[in-house]
Amino acid sequence: MISPQLDVSTILDDLSDCRPWQEDFYRHLHQHPELSHQEHQTASDVASRLRDNGFDVTEGIGGTGVVGRLRNGDGPCVLLRADMDALPVKEATGLPYASTATAPTGASAGEQVPVMHACGHDVHVTCLLGAAHLLTRHRDAWSGTLVTLFQPAEELGDGARRMVGDGLADVVGAVDVAMAQHVLPGVAGTVGTRAGAVLSAADSMRVTVHGRGAHGSMPQAAVDPVVLAAMIVIRLQTVISREVAPTTPAVLTVGSIHAGTKSNVIGDHAVLELNVRTYDEQTRSTVLDAIRRVAVAECQASRSPSDPEFELYDRFPPTVNDGEATARVHAAFAEHFGENLTELPLQSASEDFSDVPTALGVPYTYWGIGGTDPDTYRAAVAVGSIDTDIPVNHSPYFAPVIQPTLDTGTSALVVAALAWLGH
Repeated sequence: MISPQLDVSTILDDLSDCRPWQEDFYRHLHQHPELSHQEHQTASDVASRLRDNGFDVTEGIGGTGVVGRLRNGDGPCVLLRADMDALPVKEATGLPYASTATAPTGASAGEQVPVMHACGHDVHVTCLLGAAHLLTRHRDAWSGTLVTLFQPAEELGDGARRMVGDGLADVVGAVDVAMAQHVLPGVAGTVGTRAGAVLSAADSMRVTVHGRGAHGSMPQAAVDPVVLAAMIVIRLQTVISREVAPTTPAVLTVGSIHAGTKSNVIGDHAVLELNVRTYDEQTRSTVLDAIRRVAVAECQASRSPSDPEFELYDRFPPTVNDGEATARVHAAFAEHFGENLTELPLQSASEDFSDVPTALGVPYTYWGIGGTDPDTYRAAVAVGSIDTDIPVNHSPYFAPVIQPTLDTGTSALVVAALAWLGH
């Protein structure tokens, strides 16, 4: 029997051949980002490369999603996923391949916003294409079916659901395991795994409270929605501190309040926009129910003329790694990456990858790769300035170093896939 590690080494010996085109592809993709559900050119470029590697390709799933399927004899079916969309952020990295792209917002005719790959999805796409290329070149080292899924609109939280609703299960067939990765602040060249909860669920809520308008000089004639909104904000600060156990992580943020139009006019309503992050359904329900209870009670205390209105939107599922699948990948990573394998800390960010394996009814695991220049990261650690000196995802300064980030991400996908597909 051939050693799986021998298979890995044989395949990854060709990384040096991939490196030039991967780096060029990454720079091009970084320079030409596309917003959620607008990933038309990215999807076309991805589909073209997959076809060149012999994949059966299905385009347009969920709008701009792309699925490549490569059957290589009998064996398990492994699904690897990369997200493709960028963010409405103006890049400030100063890189020679920095994005200057803009895109229509859809809010009004002719309005454009700057666009940047500020979350590293360009890394994810490039690494998955590299892994697909390497596994195609070495079909003698594995058997089974490889599915590569390039997903749109992760940033909106609906890309995975749209692909599922557009017949994804029929396209991919029976799948045994699904896997994904994300580039994060951390030493480039390192990989981190974690069993159980990894990413939080996210829920945004819009709360509209009603008052009674009046002249600013006659507050006695009004029910002031600004004061009402302020009392709700203050009371919400006790939800996490007094209703959730100290050992249970959760976040509740009031990110926006809009009320009134002029300094001497008391308006008739206020709109609060909140964001909640939790890691299990019980805590999720506790926090969301508490928000409703507090808002209703404060409206009654303020003599609001009508009940508050609640709208949930931008909802992301929790990412909870399967124990057995994660252990299998961790063991393969330990053999290949050695001391560069770490434990991924619990993340308060959210994403929608888990909607795919949940819909397909298969186990999944999700890991992180570092993207920060090692010297820069260690210098920041030495002076305790990681939070201020290391740009994080969604920052206009977020710029993973090209290498060893691409090599690491590509290798991680190959190693993980071979944990199932290798001889």
